[in-house]
Amino acid sequence: MTAVTPEQARRIAIRAQALDGSTSTVLETVRRLGSLQLDPTARVAPTQFLVLWSRIGAFDEEELARLLAARELYEWLAFVYPREALPALLSRMRRWPEGDGARSVRIREWLKANASFRRYVLRELERSGPLPSRRIEDLSQVPWPSSGWTGNRNVGQMLHFLTARGEAAVVGRAGKQRLFDLAERWYGEIEALPDAEADAFLADQRFRSLGVVQRRGEWVAHADAVDGAVERTTLLSPFDRLIHDRERTEALFGFRYRMEIYVPKAERKHGYFVLPILSGDRLVGRLDPELDRKAGVLRINAVHWENDPVPLENAVQSLAQFVGAGSITWP
Repeated sequence: MTAVTPEQARRIAIRAQALDGSTSTVLETVRRLGSLQLDPTARVAPTQFLVLWSRIGAFDEEELARLLAARELYEWLAFVYPREALPALLSRMRRWPEGDGARSVRIREWLKANASFRRYVLRELERSGPLPSRRIEDLSQVPWPSSGWTGNRNVGQMLHFLTARGEAAVVGRAGKQRLFDLAERWYGEIEALPDAEADAFLADQRFRSLGVVQRRGEWVAHADAVDGAVERTTLLSPFDRLIHDRERTEALFGFRYRMEIYVPKAERKHGYFVLPILSGDRLVGRLDPELDRKAGVLRINAVHWENDPVPLENAVQSLAQFVGAGSITWP
């Protein structure tokens, strides 16, 4: 680890996240990132596709599904990981849920109370998997306490917990429905790493993908970090790992970002689904786009600059082509 200046730290962080244009395929990009978040929010495009587009430009969206089917990538708890991370993930699975916090205790108690339901779900997967959740009957003895999002979704909750524990696995999709099967069939004979090795692997993977971390007020770079000029302008998903940690984003870029999806419309400052604008090694503004799929139009509702504007047309045109918009409207 080496101490670096704030200017170096910005460039290293951008390069570590492959936002310098140094990757060209979906698989190469996910390996560089270490993981790829899946999220259905699709004001313009689903999160995972926006994150990939920001780095490699237009690509075949079906490639992600093909890589998952080929087991070059694996899905676990709404993230996609490269194959080489699976032994470490299997270690995490067998320890899930960790700790004695209220949620972990509640999950263990619910699984214990629904032991026969758990066995039934696993038998159904063994007999007929892969299956979507709707093909499995709700035979729960104790319903999962509703949080507003999970009311009367006991099958979905059980499958989620079984997947988290490495007893079931997400093995594909039929439309938007996830397909589940037994983990042992999907993961095969790959063995889990010892817990300490798994934790060390995942911690190093995370550090490498960040490029730099702040320790005692100083930016420290990973041993594999690469510095150098960055000369791209692109747009970032609100869930992009470069800006996911809002405090780190502010410390590194001097850029205060807030996702306003859940903010009442009258209280929004920048817009519903604002994409930060990355130009060179700075976050220079925010763009609020909306895809009108029926009309085939990418509507730019607003652009907010931090200081001086930068040329943005090429990045927006690239995004429009990627999401299938035939035209763009500007404010």
